[in-house]
Amino acid sequence: MYSTDPIADMLSRIRNAMLVNKNELDVPYSKIKEQIANILKNKNFVDSVSVSGEGKTKQIHILMHAELERPRITEIKRLSRPGSRVYASTKEVPVIKNGRGIVLVSTSRGIMTGDEAKQQKVGGEVLCSVY
Repeated sequence: MYSTDPIADMLSRIRNAMLVNKNELDVPYSKIKEQIANILKNKNFVDSVSVSGEGKTKQIHILMHAELERPRITEIKRLSRPGSRVYASTKEVPVIKNGRGIVLVSTSRGIMTGDEAKQQKVGGEVLCSVY
């Protein structure tokens, strides 16, 4: 399946899995999606991330939470879209829910959270917010 915005597709799959109380999901592989999923894992929004398959059948398997737990993600939203890109300098990186959420920024040094971008004094494209 072809998508014009694969990051938005991944975020929608996560959102839909939460709404139907699924604790795991698979998304088609890309390096950017893997980086985003690993940041969500490092920030304790999801339990684990693994990659399986080869070539065009490569998938990212995301375990969102344990079987009887509630999801840790309350809201996940795409901020920069292909038709309307959102860029922010170091000083303009948004803060989500008074610092309880994170914003993911695509910088020249890779994808990182807004706090990491501020510490390294780099700006970039604001991809999404997670709370």
